[in-house]
Amino acid sequence: MSTAVSILSTANMIVPSSYATLAIGYQGAKTFYARRAYRPTTTHHADPCDSLPSVDVIIPCYHEDPLTLAACLRSVAAQDYQGELRVYLVDDGSTNRDRLEPVYDTYAGDARFTFLLLPHNVGKRKAQVAAIRRSAGDLVVNVDSDTTIEPDVVRKLAAKMTDPAVGAAMGQMVARNRRATWLTRLIDMEYWIACNEERAAQAEFGAVMCCCGPCTVYRRSVLLQVLDQYETQLFRGRPSDFGEDRHLTILMLKAGLRTEYVPDATAATVVPERLRPYLRQQLRWARSTYRDTLLAIRLLPRLGRYLMLDVVGQNLAPLLLALTVLTGFAQVAATATIPWWPILVITAVTLISCCCAAWHTRQARFFAFALHTFINIFLLLPLKAYAICTLSNASWESRVIPTAAPGGYEKRAPTAVLPTQPVPAPNSASTTSPLSS
Repeated sequence: MSTAVSILSTANMIVPSSYATLAIGYQGAKTFYARRAYRPTTTHHADPCDSLPSVDVIIPCYHEDPLTLAACLRSVAAQDYQGELRVYLVDDGSTNRDRLEPVYDTYAGDARFTFLLLPHNVGKRKAQVAAIRRSAGDLVVNVDSDTTIEPDVVRKLAAKMTDPAVGAAMGQMVARNRRATWLTRLIDMEYWIACNEERAAQAEFGAVMCCCGPCTVYRRSVLLQVLDQYETQLFRGRPSDFGEDRHLTILMLKAGLRTEYVPDATAATVVPERLRPYLRQQLRWARSTYRDTLLAIRLLPRLGRYLMLDVVGQNLAPLLLALTVLTGFAQVAATATIPWWPILVITAVTLISCCCAAWHTRQARFFAFALHTFINIFLLLPLKAYAICTLSNASWESRVIPTAAPGGYEKRAPTAVLPTQPVPAPNSASTTSPLSS
């Protein structure tokens, strides 16, 4: 018994120390490389004689709340982009279409808008592909139907794409319903850290590993080259639908292009207000992260040493944290004593993370993000373990996605309305819709 207690005591020193070393080192590297995101940015003013790329905004919609969708479309219609802009909304077989039709009718007179009404629900990925194959713009901007974007988002994302070496770029995500509950406030802070530390640091190496789905721009010429791979992704022989943003980002990196982050292109997305939907979302994200991390491993040597640290930090640090907690509980059960060292380590790592975010934002609210540590330890770590054990599960958890017809998606031809054929967008700012976001 004394030998077992001795081993447990040693583990309660080594494991937390290893976790602290990795977590603090990773936090320091993120803060160092993400510093550019905190600098004032200069806006590129294009020469009036320049030919701006045409942009297609793709909005997949499924069972969306009409007010939420209306806000999304208003924000897209209000873009100040001077080039050609078209909008493709894909209704992915919504059963509440009768409630959504008044929203569609609002834009019946706007020649920039095309609505594709799919007869069956085929999943977000195939809905996107339907619009991408129908459209023809130089750039494709994916926007979620529960997301609103600032009036300058398309312009700023398009400006980043003037470099032909960039294949995709994402904007900054914020929680549109941040003030709704204590959970939405935590998620909003979680989004800030994910964007302005994690993504910003990755962007220093031109390798943002996941350009988030709510608002990302892609270069069409390269997108078409990988579209079949994107549409038909399989995992262990089964179709994969969720995690589409991460997989498409990996495909862009595999094509040899850079993926970037534009911190001042802000998109506000609706986040879960209750714990159960939040955990379902996190389960999908965990599965997609582990799946596509396996695909990205081969890319890491050419992406740089920091990206290797980033992958290790995001995957090994949670494992060490879980072991720290487990060995701590084991000591309590075996010796009825409190393991102070693991507690001090977890507290220190949490405070360092909160202090970095609070210092960079000059917002004291980030000290409240310490509460997220409890969610992480008692809910997210077990959920990630479950995700690893159920990687082959293709369910969205929150809804059922029917299997596509044999032979591929093309057997389910979409019905196009308002108008029946894509119409070129207006070319001048004077004809931009006056709707505000």
